[in-house]
Amino acid sequence: MTRGLINLILTAIVTTLAISCASTRLNNSKALVIQEQGSFAIGGTVVKSPGNFDPINHGAFNPANQASEGQTLHGDHAYVFYQVPKNPRKLPLVFWHGYGQSAKTWETTADGREGFQNIFLRRQFPVYLMDQPRRGRSGRATKSITINAAPDEQLWFSIFRMGIGTEFYPGVQFSKDPEALNQFYRHMVPNTAPYDLEVNTDAVSALFNKIGNGILVTHSHSGGQGWEAAIKNQNIRAIVAYEPGSGFVFPQGEVPDSVKYVGGILRATGVSMNDFLKLTKIPIVIYYGDYIPDTPSIYPGEEQWRAALTMAKLWRDKVNQYGGDVTLIRLPDIGLKGNTHFPMSDLNNVEVANLMSEFLKEKHLDN
Repeated sequence: MTRGLINLILTAIVTTLAISCASTRLNNSKALVIQEQGSFAIGGTVVKSPGNFDPINHGAFNPANQASEGQTLHGDHAYVFYQVPKNPRKLPLVFWHGYGQSAKTWETTADGREGFQNIFLRRQFPVYLMDQPRRGRSGRATKSITINAAPDEQLWFSIFRMGIGTEFYPGVQFSKDPEALNQFYRHMVPNTAPYDLEVNTDAVSALFNKIGNGILVTHSHSGGQGWEAAIKNQNIRAIVAYEPGSGFVFPQGEVPDSVKYVGGILRATGVSMNDFLKLTKIPIVIYYGDYIPDTPSIYPGEEQWRAALTMAKLWRDKVNQYGGDVTLIRLPDIGLKGNTHFPMSDLNNVEVANLMSEFLKEKHLDN
């Protein structure tokens, strides 16, 4: 092969890449027209301390010795940021994050691409992003907790199924750029008070009372809370659950055996048959990503998802036994391989979003 031919081929490759990059930038720069946006707190409670507030003796800010007599504390609410695109669809999407996360889960990805927030705004859905009570921008709480600053990120690297220890899985759909991992670790936020199922689901129910009918999209730890929220509020018209990890509810007397795994035990809980049957009235789809073993693993980070998937299958079957409409999809089984615990922000998140759009269309929820 002559040097001139080699140069010609290289020039063609560079030109093709330039056109591809320009096309990508053009698609990402397409105007996103928002006709309304805002934010608000929802739910929560107010605590009042006994006594009378003295604006003279108690009026100076002193963190080391602040008197609380006669004062109030507004806390345990959720923070919600919303955007409504031009010509919106009727049903909004309410996005609820998982453990150690905030609404950032659904925003720009760690490697700088559009997340589900923008993807579904472009598809004309009103979008509500929530920080659950006692987390992120909802950090004001009525209970106290000690927040430890212990290094733990390699633990979460494994639990979030990006890889083992510090080594990425082969073919993983997460950017290998060190800056992407840096950004990802900085998405983590602490709990500012003890976890409380009632506080969280009360806030979500209050949100659906405010906005009316909508679709709840959950991730991980909010998955089980999502079932409880749907029991509380019939304005939740459907649930899209990404990798629910706990909180599976069954009719009392029909709770399955716990699932043991390396590092723990996953237990289901019982609810009244009347409450359970409410979950049979709405369509539900559950998605799980890749790297979940079918048989026991030596790695706890993989094992807990084997247990969750096992319980999710039992839960699907039980809801459907009573006339429900639950679909469970393992992404690698349908050709989407390499997804982590965060399929909504993986490199193939547009393809993952397409599955959700297809589900909403199939269930006539995208009008």
